[in-house]
Amino acid sequence: MTMSATPTGKDYVGSDELYVNVQKTMRLCAEMNTGYHTEAEVRNYLSQITDSEVDETVRVFPPFNINYGLTTRFGRDSFVNFGCTFLAIGGITIEEGAFIGPHCVLATEYHPEDPVRRHSLLTKPITIGRNAWLGADVKVLAGVTIGENAIVAAGSVVTKDVPPDMVVAGSPAKVIRPIKKDTPASDVKD
Repeated sequence: MTMSATPTGKDYVGSDELYVNVQKTMRLCAEMNTGYHTEAEVRNYLSQITDSEVDETVRVFPPFNINYGLTTRFGRDSFVNFGCTFLAIGGITIEEGAFIGPHCVLATEYHPEDPVRRHSLLTKPITIGRNAWLGADVKVLAGVTIGENAIVAAGSVVTKDVPPDMVVAGSPAKVIRPIKKDTPASDVKD
């Protein structure tokens, strides 16, 4: 099976190229998650995993697990806390300034309900919008976009898109209210 660098939306039964890249990513993650590494060293691992430049403002705290990095992008000033897992074959985009709390799972992959096809792997991309914030232990499922400035409460399971500037919570996550924007302009620092 031939595979492009962006496998989003495809049905995978098996792929030698995919398997090789998953094994490479698992090896790099194991190295990154063993012992202490500076932020620069972690970014170097992420650059190898994603096969792209990772900006010096990106911070990821190991342990961090990802199965396939070639379709994952980290925006400037984004932050991923301890213990996160990305199932990323479908593509994950973390936009500028996004915060991802500890123990979050972003799963772009899923399987058909039909037992005959259940061993197939389906994918849909996930996007975490600019300045969005995922609280601790959030689960984001395949095909979801978290809107700009949105907040996802700790422990939520996000099955549908989250509108910009909203707070969502629960399982499945539901809109609770708009975010509070009460910071006076004079208090904002560049």
